[in-house]
Amino acid sequence: MTTAHPLDVQPTPLALLLLGRQSDPASERGVDCPGDLPSPSDPDLVARARAAKEALGDRVFVLGHHYQRDEVIEFADVTGDSFKLARDAAARPEAEYIVFCGVHFMAESADILTTDAQQVVLPDLAAGCSMADMATAEQVAECWDVLTEAGVAGTTVPVSYMNSSADIKAFTGRHGGTICTSSNAHRALEWAFEQGEKVLFLPDQHLGRNTAVRDMGMSLDDCVVYNPHKPGGGLTPQQLRDARMILWRGHCSVHGRFSLDSVAEVRERIPGVNVLVHPECKHEVVAAADHVGSTEYIIRALEEAPAGSKWAIGTELNLVRRLAARYASQDKEVVFLDRTVCFCSTMNRIDLPHLVWALESLAAGRVVNRIQVDPETERYARAALERMLALP
Repeated sequence: MTTAHPLDVQPTPLALLLLGRQSDPASERGVDCPGDLPSPSDPDLVARARAAKEALGDRVFVLGHHYQRDEVIEFADVTGDSFKLARDAAARPEAEYIVFCGVHFMAESADILTTDAQQVVLPDLAAGCSMADMATAEQVAECWDVLTEAGVAGTTVPVSYMNSSADIKAFTGRHGGTICTSSNAHRALEWAFEQGEKVLFLPDQHLGRNTAVRDMGMSLDDCVVYNPHKPGGGLTPQQLRDARMILWRGHCSVHGRFSLDSVAEVRERIPGVNVLVHPECKHEVVAAADHVGSTEYIIRALEEAPAGSKWAIGTELNLVRRLAARYASQDKEVVFLDRTVCFCSTMNRIDLPHLVWALESLAAGRVVNRIQVDPETERYARAALERMLALP
């Protein structure tokens, strides 16, 4: 006779994945990385990366996200945010290999926008995105069923942030919605409200709320948060009917750490400081900041800032440190908004050993860690991306 576990609980696939006891190629959280990596202490890593890249020549195009380590950015042909990089890849059809130094959803977007002849490589498959993980295809399908039962699905337009999986982008395209970036979220929401009465905003609640309230004049009461871990999203049918913005309960693990205390502390420590934050920060932080904008906006603001100005930046630390070093000679003081150091842990999985391994493998004729989106998912995800591209 078998004795049952006292709690009669079986670990879920997600629990096993989080415990490192299971791999899932479709998950943003990452999978096993095959192959032997060079030692991070290898003194020849820089020379090896340079040699492999030179051997590949125009056959390879290396993309580096702004949040990457300096050692990786050094080998990037272009740098930018996720959407800019995907578009840069699509603009280089002669490149046989696209090496995307970013995270999984970014490489998926590049695969969707590039030709079938191009192969997109992610140096470490475990470079995922915690925000993208917060909305799975199954959860979003269940949410749509809840909206249907509440009688509002027919008047709801999905708008999904670029920081989402290909499956979520495909859901958005299938239901007549569009993708947005932090730069064009305002215009995407304007378009969505021209199509319907409500918006389901995925997966970052903060970008959705900040855009609706700060940029479009809505009230916080116009927004409700759908929690996929609660029955019915934790909302009543009447709450769904009354809401204009149905926000998915997701957030960025880096931007979500900034607080009002962070803002107050830096203002006390550095008199006259300009607080500049990303719209993925919490609403109260955005409301207390002097300036709010996307990664590209942050870079441009510092470039145009006068000498002698002081800036506290609420975004990923690799970028803040790079900007601080760049503008120190111009007497621009740039500091991280929070006193506790915080890198994007998954973005930082792309390091020089992984990049060297990927480039040397390609130079030897082995395509490793290829990111491929299946044709049906690609079809609908591309439709959502193309709607964004068509926005004026």
